[in-house]
Amino acid sequence: MPVNPSAAPIIVRPHPEIPLWSEAQRLASMNQALAQIQTGQEVWVFGYGSLIWRPDFPYAERRLATLHGHHRALCLWSREHRGTPECPGLVFGLDRGGSCRGVVYRLADEEIAHVFPQLWVREMTTGSYLPRWLNCQTEDGDVRALVFIMNREGPGYISELPLEEQLAIVRRASGGYGPCTDYVLETERALRRAGIQDRRLQTVARALEAQRHDLPEG
Repeated sequence: MPVNPSAAPIIVRPHPEIPLWSEAQRLASMNQALAQIQTGQEVWVFGYGSLIWRPDFPYAERRLATLHGHHRALCLWSREHRGTPECPGLVFGLDRGGSCRGVVYRLADEEIAHVFPQLWVREMTTGSYLPRWLNCQTEDGDVRALVFIMNREGPGYISELPLEEQLAIVRRASGGYGPCTDYVLETERALRRAGIQDRRLQTVARALEAQRHDLPEG
């Protein structure tokens, strides 16, 4: 979908305050997920965004996987990692409906106690996700994986915005982990390297690349 840089200014929708979770809240959420691991169950983690290109934890096995019932979308305000409270960015969440192609990582038993706290610090800073154990399809059989799906009741959730509005938000935002544009483009590149096609993300990425070349910064 072409983007017209001379179009009328984008009216970005209001973004709410998003309170940070306490360590006690993260610990309670993590322990609830750990308690659902069945005896003898292999522990897998599903990645659909930055976990594909920056998992930051050791894993014993990696597979391409498909999750049904949710799709990848820029539907979460980021006020810390890829934005600020004054100028929030957008990051990916798993929103309701459709399906999502991503990767699953199998954790060695001895790594679970180390990896899970890291995951909760990374993914559950605001409680914007709901940790769930869901079935994921791989070429070597189905696995039950930990999946962080979107909490639609949380203050950070934003239903999918029009393309031009997404681009305006992503292009101007930057946070502790760097520019929001870099995050979106790196995710799209990682999907392509893995042989995963996401047409909606490709459309966003092409428009961001075009704006990088055609529009002045600032």
